[in-house]
Amino acid sequence: METKQIKNVLKAPAPHMVGDGFRVHNFFPSGYEIDMSPFFLLDYGSKIEFSARKKPRGVGVHPHRGFETVTIAYHGAVAHHDSSGNSGIIYPGDVQWMTAAGGVLHKEYHEENYSLTGGPFQMVQLWVNLPAANKMCRPKYQAIKQADMAHFNLPQNGGKIEIIAGSYKDIKGNASTFTPIELYNARLNKGGEAVFNFPENFNTGFMVIEGSIRINGSENITADNFIHFDNKGEEIKIEALENSVILILSGAPINEPIVQYGPFLMNTEAEIHQAIEDYNQGRFGYLEE
Repeated sequence: METKQIKNVLKAPAPHMVGDGFRVHNFFPSGYEIDMSPFFLLDYGSKIEFSARKKPRGVGVHPHRGFETVTIAYHGAVAHHDSSGNSGIIYPGDVQWMTAAGGVLHKEYHEENYSLTGGPFQMVQLWVNLPAANKMCRPKYQAIKQADMAHFNLPQNGGKIEIIAGSYKDIKGNASTFTPIELYNARLNKGGEAVFNFPENFNTGFMVIEGSIRINGSENITADNFIHFDNKGEEIKIEALENSVILILSGAPINEPIVQYGPFLMNTEAEIHQAIEDYNQGRFGYLEE
């Protein structure tokens, strides 16, 4: 099987704040113009210490339409509420998968107890595009706790692969998706090795969350870097040079036009105008600040 080679190693762009609770590095689409469809956006919240505070930091009520938000917690805790009646808290290792689809309002804040104590905070949020046929589906919410997450234990105490979506070694992840998506957390112990195989047409990238790894026996990559792979080839081998955590993304591209306006991700300008009108007319529901 042919090796999939590294196309680029992307350093974290300058951070910016989302609300007052999320300091993020936007790797794409703003930071780097790379094609990672069906993943439209990757906001990486590198590790930061938040001080204790009575009033939780976060992002107030805002709308989304036409895509899914996937939030993955590594340190800290986040509470979520949306206008479809869903709510939950994600702790380290947990995943929140919100399908905005036809439209929701939501808000995200530091969880109350975490806010009172403060401490390290590290998250990733992805925007996953939806095909035109599914953009106006009913919203839904998937809460995936680490304790319930499907996983594969690597040999020789090498660590484990947590399967969020897709499958690894025939072990299927919990999340349901609208298009073929492989999304894992690789938690490798020092010296641990893992091999991944993705179709050539899939867009593939690794976000190194912690530690340092060697790719395909040749290139060493440290934390806070994103590895963008060529489409040619199928196999990628990683070795952990120290205890490491790597977010693995790979998926079949959605070959449809994209028009983005703020929190709306549609196929045409007319659909964007309709989203704005629907939001202004209160058709996304109601959510208290």
